[in-house]
Amino acid sequence: MNDADVDTGYLQVNIFGNNKGMPIDNATVKVTDYVSGDTIEELRTDSSGQTPVIELPAPPLDNSLETNQPKPYSEYSVSVDADGFETTNIEGVQILPTSKALQNIGLTYKTSTEEAPEDVFIEDHTLWGLFPAKIPEDEVKPLPESSGLVVLPAPVIPEYVVVHLGVPTDISAQNVWIPFKDYVKNVASCEIYSTWPNQTLRANITAIISLTLNRVYTEWYRGKGYNFTITNSTAYDQAFNYGRNIFEEISAVVDEIFATYITRPNIRQPLFAQYCDGSRVVCETGLQQWGSKYLGDVGYSAINILRNYYGYDVFYQTADKVEGVPVSYKGVVLTVGSTGQDVRTIQEQLNAISNNYPKIPKLRVDGVYGEQTQEAVRIFQSIFGLPVTGSVDYATWYQISDIYVAVKELSELT
Repeated sequence: MNDADVDTGYLQVNIFGNNKGMPIDNATVKVTDYVSGDTIEELRTDSSGQTPVIELPAPPLDNSLETNQPKPYSEYSVSVDADGFETTNIEGVQILPTSKALQNIGLTYKTSTEEAPEDVFIEDHTLWGLFPAKIPEDEVKPLPESSGLVVLPAPVIPEYVVVHLGVPTDISAQNVWIPFKDYVKNVASCEIYSTWPNQTLRANITAIISLTLNRVYTEWYRGKGYNFTITNSTAYDQAFNYGRNIFEEISAVVDEIFATYITRPNIRQPLFAQYCDGSRVVCETGLQQWGSKYLGDVGYSAINILRNYYGYDVFYQTADKVEGVPVSYKGVVLTVGSTGQDVRTIQEQLNAISNNYPKIPKLRVDGVYGEQTQEAVRIFQSIFGLPVTGSVDYATWYQISDIYVAVKELSELT
């Protein structure tokens, strides 16, 4: 690329062991050119398992803002070496201009009975590569017979999504268990560009959540005798690329709205919100991704983008229950001056997390949200890519819960 054709993107690599509750300190991370193999940066992780953020060349921003442009992202390889763990390689990490890519990598112990991890090859983005078009389906599905166990009275956010890495009938394809938010972040990073307007991101991510929760709620595949929740085939569901990088702009939106979906009056299930790119593949019904980008450009809100495609009777609904968390969010932002059991819960959970993330200071568990609690929350937010406000809102509450559960699971194994 000529200098005039080069923009700048950003990359941070996050390394952990059994799960995100176990950051790996002092791992060696090498970033190389995907084509030439030339080393660009060699980095070390800190006590939170993170590398510094580095700048990397990327194509011009306009390539991701209009259809029929040259490839809008550059590609790099990332390899990780850490004492006691197998070497891990990620090929084709995608860097978009002005955007921060996050490459999360879980390592496998050398002494583990598991096979050494295979290299991860990140596929083309769906807006760039060639993928099968979605097979149309009804947006509202028949529900399975209620046995008191199969059909829940209202949609809930599952702790995990079981993703089948192939078409439904491919019995040789692997099933992987992915935390719900991580699944949505992965899909959105496969399906849309993080450089798009925020309201466009919100609309598309809401459609992704709705489609996913429809599969969960209706037990669509399990009702057909399969042992998974959803596939990664764009013909049947939506793209998912196991091990790929995500983008901070997308991650932040998912953290904020991960329990929100769209539905219609008089139905209980989340809408099966199909979508297509709207350029190479035009769907008769459903959201068109490029069209949603242009609506965001002219100031449409996320709900109005969604109503433009799914009809003006669709509305937001938020699942009341999030599985896998010790305590649900009560709807009140915790900040300096707050008191009570919810503050005590946050203090206890941050103290447990600080055992594995020593940058977070230990707190007195007194149920009083003072300056020390505020600072601990700020540090937590900075580590986990949340807006650094020092207050515990919806996104921060559930991120603290997620990491607390991960740390607790590790402690129970030892």
